Amino acid sequence: MPLPHDEAFKKLLETFFQEFIELFFPELDSMLDYSETRFLMQELLVDIVGEEARELDLLLEIRYKELDGYILIHLEPQSYRDSQFHERMFIYFSRLFERYRKEHKLIIPIAIFTSDEIREEQDTLEMVIPEHQILRFQFLKVELRKQNWRRFIDSDNAVAAALLAKMGYTTREARDVRREFLRMFMKLKTRLDQGRLALVMSVADLYFKPDRAQDEEIIKELMIQYPEEGEAIMELMPAWKRWGYEEGIAEGIEQGIEKGIEQGIERGIEQGIEQGVEKGQAEIIRKLLLHGFTPEEVSKAVELPVEKIKKLM
Repeated sequence: MPLPHDEAFKKLLETFFQEFIELFFPELDSMLDYSETRFLMQELLVDIVGEEARELDLLLEIRYKELDGYILIHLEPQSYRDSQFHERMFIYFSRLFERYRKEHKLIIPIAIFTSDEIREEQDTLEMVIPEHQILRFQFLKVELRKQNWRRFIDSDNAVAAALLAKMGYTTREARDVRREFLRMFMKLKTRLDQGRLALVMSVADLYFKPDRAQDEEIIKELMIQYPEEGEAIMELMPAWKRWGYEEGIAEGIEQGIEKGIEQGIERGIEQGIEQGVEKGQAEIIRKLLLHGFTPEEVSKAVELPVEKIKKLM
């Protein structure tokens, strides 16, 4: 089951916090010691926002090199327009300061704007009187739609890949963005475990608008250029897996063996069979036999000897 957007985005920031800072705040990155990082439990933060009963999305403790001490970094994703968001960020900051000022020498608030609209998000709260500034609070911000996607395509940064579809690009560039994401993903495959790869893919899938014909074209291109990596991509793409197996098998059974080979079995059963009995081969053959296909017809569909089909029976 896919993760809800907020949960998936939060998990991305937790897992790839260093990559996020490296990507968007390189100067801050040089000042942080990531070997000493600790995420604070969400339950600890509930009372920070008092009667509003709101929880901070992410708060972590990390060592700051210049101060030779620990600081707090507050990350707050924002996906919708809120004219009072900058005030809310100040309230969070002031309550964090009140609670942690004796233990931490610095608090850095960062907002990540994920809206589809391109707009100037207010990041400052000021109070002034003539000739005197009472308050000027400004948080760091990332406005994803203002980022040019082409700046990130040569990066091996997992956050850049996961958020590429949220960057700024035109409708005509959409296919190029999709293809570049998959190319970036293949580079990540050489250094990330499957759990982290799946997280990158699940977040990216929240933002890409699926185009079945286009995705199939891109897969064919990539599997010709990178055959091994192309197969790995197929394994980690739930949408394509559904088309290839669930829809393919359903179409093959419902519309008959001949059409099923073209529209479903070719994409699903055949590929599933090639990956071995352990991955569902016997179950697929069993379903076809139960729906009245002869061993000879199943043999032709899945490209296995009739003797092997009879043995599996």
